[in-house]
Amino acid sequence: MLLEGKRAIVTGGSRGIGRGIALEFARHGADVVINYHADADASFSANAADEVVEACRSLGGRAIATEGDIADSRTDRRLVESAVREYGGIDVLASNSGICPFHGFLDMPEDLLRRVMDVNLTGAFFVCQAVANRMKEQGTGGAIVATSSISALVGGGMQTHYTPTKAGVHSLMQSTAIVLGPHGIRCNSVLPGAVATDINRDDWSDREKRAYLEGRIPLGRFGEPEDIGKAVTFLASDMASYITGAALLVDGGLFVNLQ
Repeated sequence: MLLEGKRAIVTGGSRGIGRGIALEFARHGADVVINYHADADASFSANAADEVVEACRSLGGRAIATEGDIADSRTDRRLVESAVREYGGIDVLASNSGICPFHGFLDMPEDLLRRVMDVNLTGAFFVCQAVANRMKEQGTGGAIVATSSISALVGGGMQTHYTPTKAGVHSLMQSTAIVLGPHGIRCNSVLPGAVATDINRDDWSDREKRAYLEGRIPLGRFGEPEDIGKAVTFLASDMASYITGAALLVDGGLFVNLQ
């Protein structure tokens, strides 16, 4: 019960890594606000968020879902207001929202580039800012953990719009660690490797691609959302009370395997 009594927000919490984080938070005693975005597939997004809420409650925690596009700064205010209204404050933020619609570099549409930047980096900046201001006002410190990516450290031919945003998230946590440390607010990032989520479905659902990638991973398997959730839970907990400005690779050893 590493987060017993803690009040947490998880952005992008209805599926994939965000879902894994939310469930681990609830498993460890946190009350959770789950952010989701009802985009083109509104009914699926809402149903997925409701399912995560029920799963968190079944683990003994309180949970609510709050809809909103993280690229819209009004969403940040609603998330803070929801946490304060339901739970009285905020102790933990998992800034997790992210998209990666694969596309080539030479014909990258401007609107696609801007959308990925707005969600992955600008959205992360403003939700961290909104939550940090509330944590500062509370005066009891807190923990912010942002989902960066192994792609912050390596390139991707179809990810020239995505990899800079994840490097930016990693850098954002380093800089906010300096600014917010005096307020007792710790800021760290996790860098997932190959994790079986909707973003990289083509990689893990294709037998040949999956076999190739698993052969590159020393632990021999794709990561699961709960693998990332466990790392985020650790960094959000008092077990990591002297860790800030750090970046934790959670990749089964993929990054260090150069052969």
